Amino acid sequence: MPMPSAPVHVIGAGPGGLATAAALAHRGIRAVVVERSSDVGASWRGHYDRLRLHTTRRGSALPGLPIPRAAGRWPARDDFVRYLEDYARHHRLDLATGVEVFRVDRAGQDGGWILEATGGRRLRAGAVVVATGRNHTPYLPDWPGRDAYTGDLLHAAAYREPGPYAGRDVLVVGAGNTGAEIAADLAAGGAERVRLAVRTVPHILRRATLGWPAQVSGILCRRLPVRLVDRLARPIERTLPDLTAHGLPRPDTGLYSRVREGAIPVLDAGLVRAVRRGRVEPVGAVVSFDGPEVTLADGAVITPDTVIAATGYRRGLEPLVGHLGLLDGRGLPLVHGRRTHPAAPGLHFTGYSTPISGMLRELARDAPRIAAAIAART
Repeated sequence: MPMPSAPVHVIGAGPGGLATAAALAHRGIRAVVVERSSDVGASWRGHYDRLRLHTTRRGSALPGLPIPRAAGRWPARDDFVRYLEDYARHHRLDLATGVEVFRVDRAGQDGGWILEATGGRRLRAGAVVVATGRNHTPYLPDWPGRDAYTGDLLHAAAYREPGPYAGRDVLVVGAGNTGAEIAADLAAGGAERVRLAVRTVPHILRRATLGWPAQVSGILCRRLPVRLVDRLARPIERTLPDLTAHGLPRPDTGLYSRVREGAIPVLDAGLVRAVRRGRVEPVGAVVSFDGPEVTLADGAVITPDTVIAATGYRRGLEPLVGHLGLLDGRGLPLVHGRRTHPAAPGLHFTGYSTPISGMLRELARDAPRIAAAIAART
């Protein structure tokens, strides 16, 4: 296989970037992984302490190296970070850490790409894989009065463990997986009162039912018609207690219909029990702040000591590739995986979808496909 005139540059040393670099190396194609932090798996290192994967050990491994059995069926955050470190060493990946890429541009009529990076670097690339991930930039809504709030306000990205909040009144905003787990963690960790602000009622599933992982169901169902999966999911959801009397009713919308819109179901890691026991109180969405007060959508006014915003992330791709016309209105790539946009041949994206079958599984499947597409162009 002839080598391209310049190496492939992979931007981001998370699971997607590492898997793609390994797949390229397997084909004899030199790849350099450029990472703005000091080590691999930066976003994973920043997650809260109690985090465990919602996908199984086998269903979360990257190509060419299994996750050790010692990590258990549902690997913890630290186990997965160690796995990423081992993965980079095992495949002898070429890592350039502490280097942030700000902009990607075409190199001219000769083909290839130029990456503008820290220190005035201009890196020449034969092809580029953008793998900076969905959780790139913490998003904090611009609530009226937010900047004048006199309590503590932080994004969930800054939350680690419940110790600092013992004996405090805490409002967690956002009922996705992150918000649900943080609320349950606070309730078990000694917070005096925990409320969970819910804008859209989530679909809640067990991580496994009678030993059957929810991820496997997602893999089997992802090719089925949306309405059929919506109907099949209803009895599975009803294996969990109905929390309507506690302020968290079952959603009216179909589960898979919501997934197609980008909303992943909440896999229960303690929230249901905490709500039933009154340790976590579902409340309305946040509308505004006024000094120490927080006004909710139902008109209630509360005065929590701390507000933790589990309000998601932005992809942060606009400065990097926004000028190339490759993003949709939500800032997501128009093409993904092995496909490239006609206006940008040789520029790939991985890790920006929300598959019901598990993000890590799809990253692992994308990697050899992207490598094959790049190899076909060299």
